[in-house]
Amino acid sequence: MVKQHKILLTFTLFLIVALLLAGCGSSAPAPAETQPEPETKTEEAAPTEEAAPAEEAAPTEEAMPTEEAAPTEEAAAEPDAAASGFTLNERIAEKVANGEPLMLRVSYHDVSNEFAPFIKKGVEQAAGDFDVDVEMVGPVSPDADAQIAELENLVEAGVDGLAISSVSSDALAPIIDRLLAEGIPVVTYNTDNPESNRLAFAGQDLEQSGYEAAKVLADLMNGEGDVIITTLDAAAQWSIDRETGARRGFDEYPDINVLQTVNTGTEPQEIYGSIENAMLANPTVSGILSLECCSVSPAGEYVKRNGLTGDVTVVGFDELPQTLQLIDEGVIAASLSQAPERQSYEAVRLLLDALNGQPVSDVDTGIAIIDQSNLSDYMQGN
Repeated sequence: MVKQHKILLTFTLFLIVALLLAGCGSSAPAPAETQPEPETKTEEAAPTEEAAPAEEAAPTEEAMPTEEAAPTEEAAAEPDAAASGFTLNERIAEKVANGEPLMLRVSYHDVSNEFAPFIKKGVEQAAGDFDVDVEMVGPVSPDADAQIAELENLVEAGVDGLAISSVSSDALAPIIDRLLAEGIPVVTYNTDNPESNRLAFAGQDLEQSGYEAAKVLADLMNGEGDVIITTLDAAAQWSIDRETGARRGFDEYPDINVLQTVNTGTEPQEIYGSIENAMLANPTVSGILSLECCSVSPAGEYVKRNGLTGDVTVVGFDELPQTLQLIDEGVIAASLSQAPERQSYEAVRLLLDALNGQPVSDVDTGIAIIDQSNLSDYMQGN
């Protein structure tokens, strides 16, 4: 019995263990089903971490925003050049980039006239201030063909920039545009060439200066009388501009009559003779307006020689020594300055700015009236 009882107890224990094992086996799948859920979350987290490829996009960001922004800024640094279609040619651009000396030339339309030394003085000052190879050149007499031929020779010699005061706007505009198309920077000064694509102009507003000069003369004449206008070259654009302004000024005075525009030519004796003939043909003249530097002092000399001081009022332009002397003597009433030295100086500066990729714009050198009240300021400079 005892033996049978032991066998029964053993069998019962076996059944209990078997049932327990079966119970453990059935509960195991539950955790196995819940396990994939965290695993799925872990797999989703992996792409998020592997958004480190989005950090691999960092190289793309490095190549783009900073380094590629520089070209964008460079392009923005030349808005004027881009707008005008001007691009520096490779030879000149390489010289600028390497810091090599640059050859600049300032072409004046007539180096033989009495205004030229003022232009030369400004060029020489710019050469010293900017430490650059720059010289004044130009034809001896106002000869458009000669000026163009000289410009062609300068291009052959490898000039890197040109400032041009045109003998004739029509004649010079095509070569100015061609030089710009070849990547050689060109600015104008003293006499503008607005029909060309020049990069900028340094000088006086010629039409406005003619207007101001006419008003000065008309006021000195108390708003009445007969006037003649004198000019070295009535067909030149600078003269046309000044005369346009002058006639607009005189139109504001109903009792001022402009009798004639006298085209004097450029030779000193020719200038004086032209003025003398005009005065003899118009004995009622009580005012002379000269449109430039070089017919104003001959007009003053005519008035002085013929005892007309006080009867004929003379107004002109620029600060030639002879003009200043005649103002001092009371023969010439006033002369309008256009700051000639500054014109050529600023022209050189504009060229250097254009060569260095900086935007350039016109420089108005203004209008200053010289008379006995401020004459000493100008006499000292001569």
